[in-house]
Formats: sequence, C-alpha cells, structure tokens
Amino acid sequence: MRIAMIGTGYVGLVSGACFADFGHQVCCVDKDAGKIDGLNQGRMPIWEPGLEALVKANADRGRLTFTTDLPSGVADAEAVFIAVGTPARRGDGHADLSFVFAAVRELAKVIKPGTVVVTKSTVPVGTGDEIERILKEEGVEQVSVASNPEFLREGAAIADFKHPDRIVVGAEDQLAQDVLREIYRPLFLNRAPILITGRRTAELTKYAANAFLATKISFINEIANLCEAVDADVQDVARGIGLDNRIGPKFLHAGPGYGGSCFPKDTLALLQTADAAGVDQQIVRTTVAVNDQRKAAMADRVADALGGDLAGKRIGVLGLAFKPNTDDMRDAPSIPLIQGLLKRGAEVTAFDPVAQHQAEQMLDGITFAADADGAAKDADVLVIVTEWDEFRALDLIELAGAMRGKVLVDLRNVYDREEVERAGLEYHGIGRGRQRTAA
Repeated sequence: MRIAMIGTGYVGLVSGACFADFGHQVCCVDKDAGKIDGLNQGRMPIWEPGLEALVKANADRGRLTFTTDLPSGVADAEAVFIAVGTPARRGDGHADLSFVFAAVRELAKVIKPGTVVVTKSTVPVGTGDEIERILKEEGVEQVSVASNPEFLREGAAIADFKHPDRIVVGAEDQLAQDVLREIYRPLFLNRAPILITGRRTAELTKYAANAFLATKISFINEIANLCEAVDADVQDVARGIGLDNRIGPKFLHAGPGYGGSCFPKDTLALLQTADAAGVDQQIVRTTVAVNDQRKAAMADRVADALGGDLAGKRIGVLGLAFKPNTDDMRDAPSIPLIQGLLKRGAEVTAFDPVAQHQAEQMLDGITFAADADGAAKDADVLVIVTEWDEFRALDLIELAGAMRGKVLVDLRNVYDREEVERAGLEYHGIGRGRQRTAA
C-alpha cells in the first residue's frame, strides 16, 4: 500500500522504515529540511539499534523516501499516519497537540477523498474526534480518522514493531479497519493479535498501558526502600513475585526512577484527562509522586555514601541516557542526579557511550569523559546510572586503582556486593541488604 508518514522523529521514522520493510511504499514527510537532507544521505536523527541499516536497505530499494514537500508526500497515499511530537506542556502537564492539529490543517489542503488519517502519536482521549472536526471545518469529506497507538521500547523498537504483543486499532468505520488490517497483514504470519476498538478506547489504551508499567516501577522502588530498612534484597523479592504469572518479571527492576519520552509525559497526560472528566486517579497520581521523589533522592544517596558532604568531591557518573541502547535524554534520571550533585558542591565527570552529544546540550558545569576509565580517574565515588552492557563487565580492580576514593554506588544493581568488595570497593546498591542470596 501507499503510506505517508508525517514526522520523522522516533515513532515516525521507525514506523515508516518498518512499514517499508513489509513491502509498502512509504514517504516520510518532515518540515525540518536538515533532518530530511540527512536522511536522504543516510544520516539518522536518532540512535536506535538496526535503524540505519533498515532505512538504507529500503531507501535503496525505492520503498522508502523522504521529503519536506507535503503535497507530493501524501499524493496517492491510502493512509496518512501522523507521528509528530506531543510533549507535555509546561505548567499543567497537558499533552501539547499543537503539532498534531497544525499537521491536520495542512493535510486538509491536499488530502484526497477515501484516505485514512491515522494518529500514531500518543494523544489524549478525544483527539481523533477533534481531528475529524478540523477536517470537516476545512471542507474535507469522505476521510476516515483512526487511532493506531505505538508500543515501542526505545532500544528494541524494530523488534517490537515486527513482533508486537498486539496491534491496537481504533476505528469508527469499515474503511479504516480494512486499510489498517491490510497495512499490518504481513504481521499476521507471526500471529500478532489485532484488537479493533472504538477510537477513544484505543487512545486511552496507550495511556493506560504506560501508566500501569510506570506503576510497576514505582512499586518496586518503594519495596526497595523497605528492603533497605529490613535487610532484604529487592532483586530476590522481584524474582519471587515476578515468577507469579499474574505479575510477571518485567518492569520490576529497582533503580533511580523512570524517565524517557513516554512514561513521565503519558502519566501526566492521563491525570489531566482524568481531571477533566472529574475522575480521580489516585494510583497513577501516587506513581508520579513516588517517581519524582525517587529521582530527586538519588543525589542524597551518593552524598550518604560519602558521609554526607560532597563539597569538593569528584563524582564519576557512568551512563546518562534514560535507558541503554538509546541516546534519549528526556527526563533521564541522570539529570536531577547530576544537578543535585553540583548543587552540593561536587565536581562531576560523566561518560555515556551514545547519549553524550545529547547530554552536552542539556547539562552544564560537568566534564565529559571519553570512556569509563576517564570517568573513574581520581573519583571519590563512581556512580552507575544507566545499565549499558559495557558497564556490566568493568575491570573493577583497575577502576579502583584509578579512583581516589573507593566507593561504588550502583543505582541499577548491575553488580553483586561480594564482587565489588573483592575489588577493594565499598558497595552501595538499591534495595539490597547485607544478607547473602542463597545459591
């Protein structure tokens, strides 16, 4: 099928490249000429494993093109996906839909009857209704509006797209259902379930899913605090409850709190939707509060590991992105951590294998190292913030020799206490008591 993708950010580019890999003819449209020029030359605007090769392969085959010209980009398209940003507005947490509605108004000038307009961006309940109203206001008739939320994990987006747990389609008419079924038909060979719902239900499903996962993270972080107080190990607790099929092991990893482009934004947007509807969401509200407190408390953990005073102390930070296998710094736990360390008078040297360029634009007053050894050199304490694979097999003895102090604060529980202590370092993990785990 012929597909247009409006927006070449994370969701739009990954979705467009994967649709093209299914055999569809895809044109990605973006106003950013620099981004489009880079894509036409094979330069990716984001870092995602496997994306560059996927884009190149489909561009070489002529199935994937990029343009700044909306009329030519959507010409003859049977489906137009809107995948522009919906960031949280400052002050009230509402999803900013200005980019979505601006794209719809421009699209209204060039779209043809019989086209299906699909929101791929994460949008609040009722956005599809408003898109439909705008199109009619602009004189556009016989156009279907559908919702098709994405469920992609940064760092594993291509695999998630090609092997989804489910495909959610919110559609109010048969045309939209038929077109989206045909677009996703290649995935039916993998028996990927497709759930057809009303449009508002699909929009809410995305927010509900992310809010639930965020709740699991905040829950296990609360349990980690209790583990520290009663000398238990949160990792064993997480295994013990995660083996229950009703709970499952995913998102039960204690740490410095969740970040990224989805969970912080989507939980706030869900709360705004609930408030507008006059329905209190106490669990989600508490989840957000727990996470905010969690991230703010990480600098205190580092200070406690050094006796409370950070003035003049040198802190080495390993990992800046909100999770491994991405360069995304949005709401990353490293940001409030480093800001808190600097406020306490510490000197910070940080290293991230991919996100460093993004971090340089967001963090002032710190030094960036070329590798983990550089971050550890002369440090009083080394802090693991992002669990990149290369941080899982560090030469701890060598790092200890390079450090001025002998303290490791492991905010991701990458290492066992015994291994760290054998290297001559003092270990501080998350939710881990002194008791030993049974073999």
